Parts: sequence; C-alpha cells; structure tokens
Amino acid sequence: MATKRSVHPKRAVPKARAGAELEGNARELVILTGLSGAGKASALKAFEDLGYYSVDNLPLELIPRFADLVQSSAEITRAALVIDVREGIRLDRFPAILKQVRKVLATRVVFLDATEEAIVHRFSETRRPHPLGRGETVIAQIRAERKRLDPVRNVADILLDTTRFNVHDLRAHINAQFERGGKSDTNLTISVMSFGFKNGVPPEADVVFDVRFLPNPHFIPEFRKLTGKHPKVAKYVRQFPQTKEFLDKATDMLTFLLPHYIKEGKSYLTVAVGCTGGQHRSVMISEELRERLGKAGYRAKSSHRDMQR
Repeated sequence: MATKRSVHPKRAVPKARAGAELEGNARELVILTGLSGAGKASALKAFEDLGYYSVDNLPLELIPRFADLVQSSAEITRAALVIDVREGIRLDRFPAILKQVRKVLATRVVFLDATEEAIVHRFSETRRPHPLGRGETVIAQIRAERKRLDPVRNVADILLDTTRFNVHDLRAHINAQFERGGKSDTNLTISVMSFGFKNGVPPEADVVFDVRFLPNPHFIPEFRKLTGKHPKVAKYVRQFPQTKEFLDKATDMLTFLLPHYIKEGKSYLTVAVGCTGGQHRSVMISEELRERLGKAGYRAKSSHRDMQR
C-alpha cells in the first residue's frame, strides 16, 4: 500500500536557561527511529522543546544534504530528525548513509523499542492503523517492521525500551540525556527491575542478578501474600548475613561498571534482579540497590515486573 510521505520541519525556539549554550559551539544531529508505537512522535517533541530543529520523516537520500545544512547554518546548531519503516527496503542503505553523515557532523542514532504487548495496546488505544497497512494482524506487522528495521537498530548508539514509559517518563529521559550543561554522571538512567525467573528473564536486561540463593519468604505463611516492599518482608530478607554481603558486592560492582558505561556513551542501563516468582526477594533487593545507587549520585529508579502477578 502506497503511503503518502509528509515532511514536517518544526523550527523550535530555544528557551533561555543557564548553561544552554553548547560548549565550543559544537553541532549535533540526532536521528530518531524505531518501532511504530514506541514513542517517536513524543520523543521528537521533547527534542523540539530542548531547542533542536526538528524534522519528521525525512527521506533517507536527503539526510546528507540536511547534515550539510546544519553544519553550515548560522542559526541551527542542533537538529533531530525521524526516519521510520515507511522507507522500506531503502533502510538497508542507512548504515552507509550514516557513515557518510558522520564525516560531516557529530551524529547519534536513538532507536526506540517496546514489547509487542505494549505496542499492540498503544495501537488499540489510539485506534490508528499500523504504517505497514491493514492486511495483517498488528502482531504480524510489528514483527515485519522489527525485521525491516534491523539494519538501523544494529548501528544505533542508544537503544531505548519505552515499554514502561509514559509520555512524561520519555520526556524526562530525553531531557536528562540531551539537555545542555548537564553533568556527565547524570547522563545515565538506571532502571533496577525485579522479576521472577519462572516468567523469564527480561529481554531488555543489561545486567542480571540471581538472588534465589537467599531464604524465600514465600514459605512463611504470614509473608506469602505480601511483597518485598512490605517492611516485615524486607526486614526478614535483610536479616541474613549473605543479604548484606551480596548487596555490598553488587553495589561495588555496579559503581565500578557505571563510569565505564558512561564513558562508552550508554544512556540507559537496566539492572534486573530475579528470584523465583518476583514477589519478595528480588523486590526487596531491587529497592535497596536503587537506594544505594541514588546515594552514590546516580539517577536510578525501580520497577517490579512480576510483583502484581
């Protein structure tokens, strides 16, 4: 099905704020891409509000010319543009085009992803058709789109899973990563996620801890219907010497790794903590790790994938 292409330049007026000028007048291009329904439109709006010159759905063959424009412009120093699955088989050329563009301008590729379940739910809420058309189920279209976007995903600098993000979470994350004048140690958002191994390891996990070696509160009747957030359960898990030793060693390892991830340019890290069901031990440990990382000066949040199951 032919899709009408629309190119929408959005000239953002930079807001005056302390530290808003990019050091050394450096120029930057951000290429936003990813799955339909993963939040590209909201992300582009966030970049626009940060003062980026924003363009929606720019044809691939025009990206080098656009980079030249940004590099030579007296007014534009930062720009963001979206490419998506409507480029079709031309997406195979993206790695070569990106290499060409990077010779002219500092460029980062941000790939937005989400689970099939989350994307199906979002399409259901908006009642909009998938860009690949109406001929297949949404699940089939998502899988076809994911396969078609592989050449782009493979060269992305930032892979951002928006499954558990609302619009405000996505905006806050982009602001934290791309707002000028921020400190380097805040350019990494850490998500500490508890989960149950019986439901599978989270595919977005970068670091996985297995805490099934700790005594299980599930076998204590008064704790069975509670979670690791309950003070009594947390106190029970925390009382064992191996709990403190594990937390100390895990914190030491993470605080060793995080500066290296930041230096590599990583902007989002998922630390997954698993127990059998994801209700007690992993929840308590995740909350404790989040608190410790926060005290160490990092931006950390916690989530609990299986706690409500």
